[in-house]
Amino acid sequence: MSNFGIRVESAGGPEVLQGSELDAGNPGIGEVLISQKAIGVNFIDIYYRNGLYPWPTTPLILGSEAAGVVEALGENINDFKVGDRVAYVLPLGAYRSTRVVAAERLVKIPESVSFEIAASSMLKGMTAQFLLTSTYPIKQGDWVLVHAASGGVGLLMGQWLNALGAIAIGTVGSPEKIALARSNGYSHVIDYRSEDFVTRTREITGGWGVDVVYDSVGKDTWRGSLQCLRTRGMFVSFGQSSGLIPDFKLSDLAAGGSLFASRPVLFDYIKSPIELKNRSSDLFARLATGEVKAHVGQKFALRDAALAHKQLESRKTVGATVLLP
Repeated sequence: MSNFGIRVESAGGPEVLQGSELDAGNPGIGEVLISQKAIGVNFIDIYYRNGLYPWPTTPLILGSEAAGVVEALGENINDFKVGDRVAYVLPLGAYRSTRVVAAERLVKIPESVSFEIAASSMLKGMTAQFLLTSTYPIKQGDWVLVHAASGGVGLLMGQWLNALGAIAIGTVGSPEKIALARSNGYSHVIDYRSEDFVTRTREITGGWGVDVVYDSVGKDTWRGSLQCLRTRGMFVSFGQSSGLIPDFKLSDLAAGGSLFASRPVLFDYIKSPIELKNRSSDLFARLATGEVKAHVGQKFALRDAALAHKQLESRKTVGATVLLP
């Protein structure tokens, strides 16, 4: 079976993404072979590509989420059969047309959820799920600030927050993205390029501040995020699209009013197969009913992964981006 993939030999810009034929492999005990139909593209792929995150192996194959069809089974597989529609989220290795995956890390996709939606929702959707239910369990009436509200995670979080009865404030980087964020559950949207988001957040909340900030931007926003919080509010940093947070000190939390801070990682919330199954079931149930709708804004051929990275890095994308093998 042909297995076209994207390899990275050395850290750098999008130009280091090189297409090549890879060994398809055969499923061993407890493994299945998947023919991948769609692959999600995320900022974590860029962090690995440019060397911000350490590489476990060289060459590196990027990609954390994908969806496809089971093509072959290894031994001791009871929960899957050939032809099943499946998806997964793993730290690396998704940028390829076929892949061998441990069965315990796979989840089945409901018929009502497309491959593209599933592939773009495993990392982003599961991230929204654990952030809103576990890192800071959202309650009805909570005031919430989400940066990058028009991004893949941001759009899902806006809808999810609305369903939970929270009041969501989102920040975006252009006037064109305001309407999109509003149509995805945000009660208030701030264009941070033309307005000071700290001042506006304080105005919107009547000076009180928000209960929690979800910040995936990092360097450019973290100080302002702390200033948007109420006393004993929670700062959740789950990404750094603008760069790593510099000079953060515990005393910053005291100065802001006995604040809390967390730097959660999805894979610590889905370590066990049962936790993975429970969280993915919650996500897919919401997608299937339409309570939460995933938005795939861009599609690229797998061989055009470099172009997908350029678009994502320049913040020209809206919603999720997928690669099609």
